Amino acid sequence: MNRKTRFGIFMPPWNSPPTQNITTSLQRNLETIQWIDALGYDEAWVGEHHSAGSEIVADPMIFLAHAAAQTRSIRLGTGIVPLPYHNPYHVAERMILMDHLLRGRFMAGFGPGGLPSDAAMFGLDPRELRPALDHDLGVLMRLLTSTEPVSVKTDRYTLVDAVCQLAPFTDPLFDVCVAATRSEAGPRIAGRHGLGLLSTGVISPQEGEPAPPLHWDVYAAEARAAGHVPDPRRWRLVVNIHVAETRRQAIEDMRYGYDAFCEYTQRTIAMPAITAQGATFEERIAWMNEGGIGVVGTPDDAVDFLKRLAARAGDFGCILMLAHDWVNTEASRRHYELFARHVVPHFQPSRARLLEAERRAQASHAGDLAKNTAALNAWLPAGQRLDLPS
Repeated sequence: MNRKTRFGIFMPPWNSPPTQNITTSLQRNLETIQWIDALGYDEAWVGEHHSAGSEIVADPMIFLAHAAAQTRSIRLGTGIVPLPYHNPYHVAERMILMDHLLRGRFMAGFGPGGLPSDAAMFGLDPRELRPALDHDLGVLMRLLTSTEPVSVKTDRYTLVDAVCQLAPFTDPLFDVCVAATRSEAGPRIAGRHGLGLLSTGVISPQEGEPAPPLHWDVYAAEARAAGHVPDPRRWRLVVNIHVAETRRQAIEDMRYGYDAFCEYTQRTIAMPAITAQGATFEERIAWMNEGGIGVVGTPDDAVDFLKRLAARAGDFGCILMLAHDWVNTEASRRHYELFARHVVPHFQPSRARLLEAERRAQASHAGDLAKNTAALNAWLPAGQRLDLPS
């Protein structure tokens, strides 16, 4: 590849089952981000949820501010803030503050809110959320990018001549994305406002194949219609991957917590876009590996999956692996290490250069060896001279 593909994680975070110690679960999430930072991953996105028992980060900006002080270079994003739950002014001011505290490592992701049980507590009908997101993003972007006072009144908040008193640290603005699952709402809203796109619903309608780029097609058309230039480097794809040294080991790793996750999607949260299929562990693994929505296997299996995804999606900027509790901590750390060592290089420019450097050295090996041997023999006594290897 001629351009570097970025890699990272999308961490809702799912801590299932909810019988776990919450304090240590949060610590484990933090340590995951520290670990992938050390391994050279580019991005980590952390979500916001308020109900259902297994998604326990109520404010991703607080969590990320804590993580920022304990990491070196990884960029940190809200994945996502459900903007209709909040006053856009409060969100804008806090994100500008985050951008300064993180010295440009901050990214912002928004969505309508995924859990109906969250929205119900705020008196919001799920049918209201996407139009509200579209409206509120317009307000938010004016606050982030302009010094003109903003006045607006809705059923959820009122602003009177509101202006953010700080400009962002990042010039002109930190990266802002809109999440999309299965519907066209996310790509349409992102395109209309000239924002990045974070596709969390890379689920295939065809058995065995990663999803086609329906999100990008809708997004790009909407962006152009609004006068924006769609940039594929701002398109992020969330995928389901777990790797180990062997396929058998990878599947055995999943026995730790994969069933609990699947049952959470089937019985607890009412989100049809991410409902797992299958009643047994074996059926659920088959849904993952044979249905085209992800891969549980070796690094080579992951490379094959991602190449098929890239062939269908075309140009994009970043692959985010879903962070989860499917496997125990040791298997998770090993997964991220194996992926960084053996999968990521396939999608980086340096791999082609290194292979070409090796090819050149091998092509000239015989001649170089003869010359180097002769050069050494010229300085050795007759009885100690080297013979060319046969």
